[in-house]
Amino acid sequence: MAPPVSLTELRLHHLRCLSAAELLPHPRLNLITGPNGAGKTTVLEAIYLLGRGRSFRTRHTEQLIRRETEELWVAGRVAGPAAERPAAAASGDGPGEAGAAGAAEHARHTVDLRCDRRDGIEARIDARPVGSLTELSEVLPVQVIDPGIHRLIEEGPVRRRRWLDWAVFHVEPGFLHQWQSYMRALRQRNAALRIGSHGNPMPWEPELARLGEALTTARVRVLEALQPYWSQALDELQAVPATITFQPGWPTDLPLAEQLARQRDRDRQRGHTGPGPHRCDVILRLEGRPVREVISRGQQKVLGAAMTLALARYVAVVAGHLPLLLLDDPAAELDALHTERLLSAIGALGAQCIVTALQPDSLGARVPDRAFHVEHGGVKTL
Repeated sequence: MAPPVSLTELRLHHLRCLSAAELLPHPRLNLITGPNGAGKTTVLEAIYLLGRGRSFRTRHTEQLIRRETEELWVAGRVAGPAAERPAAAASGDGPGEAGAAGAAEHARHTVDLRCDRRDGIEARIDARPVGSLTELSEVLPVQVIDPGIHRLIEEGPVRRRRWLDWAVFHVEPGFLHQWQSYMRALRQRNAALRIGSHGNPMPWEPELARLGEALTTARVRVLEALQPYWSQALDELQAVPATITFQPGWPTDLPLAEQLARQRDRDRQRGHTGPGPHRCDVILRLEGRPVREVISRGQQKVLGAAMTLALARYVAVVAGHLPLLLLDDPAAELDALHTERLLSAIGALGAQCIVTALQPDSLGARVPDRAFHVEHGGVKTL
């Protein structure tokens, strides 16, 4: 198994209810305790910001800025193989790009992010402004299991696309560039469609089809390679034996180019492009039926945790870096058996893990390597 990525230092200012805090996490199991509303989850959000450029609770980062202040600031030091940055990181928005495999085992970098109410987000790696927030994940790959993990199963395809693309991002060279180029072509075709009969979407269709087929091939390849890790995660967590398959975003009886031509008039009426990888989905079924129709909310949470665990192990093996894992009060979301199994699986994985809980004994007999307590707008080491 690949060495883990390790966040060795975290500092933050004016993030939600926390005015200032500094933590030195342990490379393995860390526990953050405190009363409800004290800021435990906020610490996890700060870490997630450094690795993803956004919160896992809201898309609007400015909402994280503490009241009566104008900006928030988060900074961290990262050690591990994934901290070795690619020679030239691409710019723009998209799922990400491979480039960390084979990195130096003890690479170290600093990451910091500011969000101003007026000017938005600015992130830097080693004091250099990033061209895209996706560069952050090259340095600090992070996954989270939070109270909303069931939405991976219960809601529409957007979250599942993001889940899959995070893995494709780390193991498929060129994926980011292809995604960015596809989205530019998609915006151009959609603009032509919205003009109505005066617009001509056809010039964008060959590029859209070429890139769409390439993106789909990469996604299919990763999901197929992920299957044994998915089976292992289901077994480790004693989850329901759900299957996980790929739906490309258009009927597979015709190539994407022909689907775009066939749907052109309908797309013009709707003002946007229907078929394509921007509508792909990851389908989970149990005995042939969509799992969200046949399992409980608790079982959905276990499946969501299994999806996260499978992805972390797959990226560790294939891309060469083991992500940092954040667990937001798992004992409140999972029963004692599944909480213990999840912590045991993460322990066997060897990942750095940061867990929040109301009480110090929430981990059962498991003893954290380092513990912190959040209260009164700050964090202290126990």
